[in-house]
This record gives sequence, C-alpha cells and structure tokens, in this order.
Amino acid sequence: MFDFYRIAAAVPEVRVADVTYNTNQILGKLEEAYGYQPAIVAFPELAVSGYSCQDLFFQSTLMWEVSQGISRILAATADHETAVVVGAPVQLRGQLYNGAFVMMDGKLLGVTIKTFLPNYSEFYEKRWFNSADDLPVKDVYLTELGIIYDAEESDDYSVPVGSHLIYDLDGKLTFGVEICEDLWAPIPPSSVMTLAGAEVIVNISASNELIAKRDYRKNLVKQTSASEVCEYLYVSAGCGESTQDVVFSGHSLIAENGSILNENRDYIATDYLLVADMDLGKIRSERVRMKSFGDAATHYRALTARCRMITETAEKLPESSGEYYILQKHPFVPASRKHLEKRCSDIFDMQVGGLAKRLEVTGSKPVIGVSGGMDSTLALLVAAKALQKLGRPASDLVAITMPAFGTSNRTYENSLLLIKSLGTTPVIIDIKVACIQHLADLGHDQETKDITYENTQARERTQILMDYANMCGGLVVGTGDLSELALGWCTYNGDHMAMYGVNGSIPKTLVRWMIDTVAETGIFPDSTVVLRDILDTPISPELLPPDEFGQITQKTEDSVGPYELHDFFLFYTLRYGYSPAKINYLANRAFEKDYDRETILKWQKMFTCRFFSQQFKRSCMPDGVKVGSVALSPRGDWRMPSDACVASWIAELDLLEV
Repeated sequence: MFDFYRIAAAVPEVRVADVTYNTNQILGKLEEAYGYQPAIVAFPELAVSGYSCQDLFFQSTLMWEVSQGISRILAATADHETAVVVGAPVQLRGQLYNGAFVMMDGKLLGVTIKTFLPNYSEFYEKRWFNSADDLPVKDVYLTELGIIYDAEESDDYSVPVGSHLIYDLDGKLTFGVEICEDLWAPIPPSSVMTLAGAEVIVNISASNELIAKRDYRKNLVKQTSASEVCEYLYVSAGCGESTQDVVFSGHSLIAENGSILNENRDYIATDYLLVADMDLGKIRSERVRMKSFGDAATHYRALTARCRMITETAEKLPESSGEYYILQKHPFVPASRKHLEKRCSDIFDMQVGGLAKRLEVTGSKPVIGVSGGMDSTLALLVAAKALQKLGRPASDLVAITMPAFGTSNRTYENSLLLIKSLGTTPVIIDIKVACIQHLADLGHDQETKDITYENTQARERTQILMDYANMCGGLVVGTGDLSELALGWCTYNGDHMAMYGVNGSIPKTLVRWMIDTVAETGIFPDSTVVLRDILDTPISPELLPPDEFGQITQKTEDSVGPYELHDFFLFYTLRYGYSPAKINYLANRAFEKDYDRETILKWQKMFTCRFFSQQFKRSCMPDGVKVGSVALSPRGDWRMPSDACVASWIAELDLLEV
C-alpha cells in the first residue's frame, strides 16, 4: 500500500558443516518470516553449509548435502510470492563459487555469485572459491546444480548465474544481490545495479566482529544506501559459526537512503528475525529529483550494460501497510534531545553566518520588529549574535516594538525585557493612531474587525520598519517562518516583506526548539527567563483586541489549524512529492492519538488550498539562508506557477471523505 514493502533479515542458528540441521533452521525461520508477509527475506552468506567450513568445502559429501538442502528450501517457497535469498556454495563446471540463491513460489529465479573474494588475515576465500568474473557460463540448469525438483510439475529449466543480476518482481519491486566483501570494494556491484534500476540491494554476509567494526559496518551500509539512493538489507552470519580464530556477530541492518530503519540490538547474536517496512516511494521520488543519479547512469552506461534483468510475474507480491515503518509526526524535529540540540545549534550558526555576511557587505544595522512572539524572538537572537560575530556593539541592534489594537500586556512586556537583555535600547512606536487614521481615510468602520482591519496594522509596521531603516542606515530583518510561507499566513507587503529573512526555511515546529536551545546553552544568559515565558505564550498575530484582562484572544491555530499538522503536510508534499492520499494515510498513522480522521482531512484540505493559492507571496519573498532540504525560495528551491490549479489534489482528498 502506497509503495510500502516489508523486508526481513533472518539469522538462523547454524552448525558448521551440518547441512541438515542448518536447512531445518532456515526452514523454521522462513516459516516465521512468512507470518510477517515480507516481499523479501534474506539469509546470511553460506548459511546452508555454514560460512566457516574452510577445506570441508572441497568435500563431495558436503556439496551433495548442500544441493539437497537448497532443494528443500526451494520446495518450501512454493505458494509464497516472497523473494527468498539464501547463501550456499555453488559447484559448477569443476569450480566452486560463493552464491546467493534467489527463489520465489517454488521457482529458482537466479544465482548471484560473489565477485570480490577476501584473501587476507583469517579469510582466505580464494583458497576455496572462484570469483564471478571466472564464470564460464551465464545460465545453468537446475540439474547442473544438483537441485531436485518435481519433474511432474515442470521440466528442467535454466536460470541466470552471475554477479550483476537484477530481479524485477512484476514492476512492483526491483532488487539486486551482492555478497559480503562486494560491499567493501571501491566500486561494489550494487553501485552498478542501482544505476541500472535496482531499488533494493540485499547483501548476504558473514562479517566477523572486531572492536569498532560494528560502527564502521553500520556507517558503510548507511552511506551506501545514501550514495546509491536505495533500500539496503544487510544480513550477517550469527555466532553459531566456528570460533576457531574469530567471532561472528550476526549484525544485521536495514537502511533507507542514509537512514537506519532497523538494526539488531545484541552485539553478538544469532537465531532472530529483523523486520522493517521500506518506503519505495521515497527512493523513486529521490531518484527523479536527483539529476546526478540519472547522469551517472548515463555516464556509466558501459558498466550498467553488464547487468541482467530477470523479470518474474508476482501478481500477489505482498504489499505492506507500513506498520513497521518508523514514522515521525514532527519530521523537521529530531527525536532525541541530543540530536535536537545539535540540529538547532547548527541551524542557529547558519542563520547567524548568513545575516552576518549580509550586514558585512551592506554595512547596515539590523532592524527588527519585535512582537514578543517566537518568530521575532528568534530573528532578534540571530541578529544579536551576528553583531557579536562581526565584533560590533549591541547598540547597533535596532529593535522596534509597535503596539497596536491586539497587543497584549504579556507580549509587550516580554518584547521590552528581551530587547534590554540583549544590551540595546528598545524603540517604541505606538501605531494605533496611525492605523485609526488610515482606516478613516479608507472609510472603513473601525468596529469592523475584518481582514482590512488586521492587515492595516501589519502593513503599518512594515512601513515603519522600512522607513526607520532608511533613517538609521539599517537593513530590515524578516521574521516570517517556513510554515507561514507555505500557508501564505502573512500579509502581502506587510510582515511578508523584508530586506533579508533569517527564518524563511525554518518550520514553526522547529522555531520553538531553536529558542529553547538558545536558552539551554546560555548563549545570552541574561535572556533566559524571558525566553522561557515567550515559549509559553500562545501563537498569535495579535491583530484583534485582547480581552478585558489584557490576554490574547486571537490564536493562530484556532483559525489556520495545528502547525504540527501543516508542517507534516508540507514536509511530505515538498520533500517527496507524495500524493494527498498517501500523506493523509501517513498523517492518520502519525497523529492517531492526537486528532481524528475528520480533523486531519479538514486541515489537509486547507493546507492544500492555501499552498496553491498563496504561491504569489512566495514568488517575491526576500533573500534568506537555506538551512534544510525543504525550502520555498523561488530562486532555487521551489518554482511553481502562481496560478496553478489545485483541483486534482482536492479531488483526491474528496475521495477520502470519512
């Protein structure tokens, strides 16, 4: 469903050279794996015989039993449209090879052969095996492999054998297989196979454990999945292997384009099943966007010509609901506190660096409208730090607070406290009289609290900021964030406009944590108390009058919806180009404990309509530093016609009415 497929790494208990025992263990793990309905299940390198048989590989008894074991496993795959990858030695034309048997629904699809054989330290594979490069044939009959099949059901047939075999399961899922050391090569077979179309790479391995090797292996798998823009399933032989000179750990990983989806926890392990759902939609989207991937496929066409595509009918290939896919409801916000603080600190440094360069080039003072809300607070902190970076006095920070009809006592006092805590003097300009005059000039009844009433205040503030900047040699620093730009929740030529925007690529769900990190790290120790109170203040444009107690009455999320939902919609719309139906499905999974389906659909429709209709505001947004992979600058990140039609997107959402 929605391009989700389940994959599994199966690590059975093994006894070295006890093929019958190993086959039984593999069959048990296979039956267990079928219960999860995976599209692919993979077993370790040489799992049928055991990896560490050494010179026993030359024994005809062992090789005969291996062929019997493979025959049993092949028979057990009947009536299951799950691709099974299992490692075993292959005897062919008088030579031995290290192979991966790929089978489905009782049929052997092919045998991938290991290309790069280790020949160092405790591993002397070249003593026993030949490389795939030495293969004398490209196809082999089952009888040549010693595999027993039901002759009454089908005649003997040939299957591909080689190093660059790609298995296409009815166009739904395409995968390639490489074996252990292949991954460590400067140009692994997977690099070629992914350029030729493989979306998933399966690596069956027998990697021994050494101090620090686990981390190295994990980083290698992560980086390979990122550079090859693929899903990567890595399964390794468990600790049942011989411990004569080394220990095998059974380390298995499932990675997706640079992220780990799942990993076994035990340092030394065996007899387990590792399961994860993969989202092929991400891989397909990323490859379409990443033009260098397509360019590489063209550039290395001579290499990809070595690949051989094996197409197999898989009408009943099991799709997944995504139940085992890790889904963050706040995709812009790292889950762990440690990573969150690092992310926020790095972004803050990027903001400071961008603004400092602009101030250095223009020789200007930063001019900021300070409301006491989170967005202007973050912009003010960035400007103060930029001045420090440039070695300029805090007095160069021009912070203007402009109370109007909707300003509450709390935000007004907080704005003054914050400005003073940063070492500069607040400029206070009350705009109520000017707005009353402007409304009167328009012939607008001041008691009518409509959009004109609200926008009059926003545009008056921007006019003052621009004029004050002219007067003091300043540069107006914008405060609007990514979420507001996505929704168009800003007044055109009001808070929408600035001379440089520092928050333009930071979503609302992250702004809060940015300020929290500044407070926690003590960058501005005198500001900590007021920053904490600002974080506790409801989000509001404060354009409607407060209540009789001076408290905020206008809360943004009451009107436009929860920002955590909008940031979720935004991330998957821009980052991966998912369909509205898929985004809705993911949102219902992520927020099932927070909002009902009707509420999610309601706000998703609003987001979609506003995202399309408000593009004209983004088409002329000010310069600003880009800090993440999702941004809306019309100059390099998001180019969209302002009059694009939203009908198809809304029609898809209408079908989801609940």
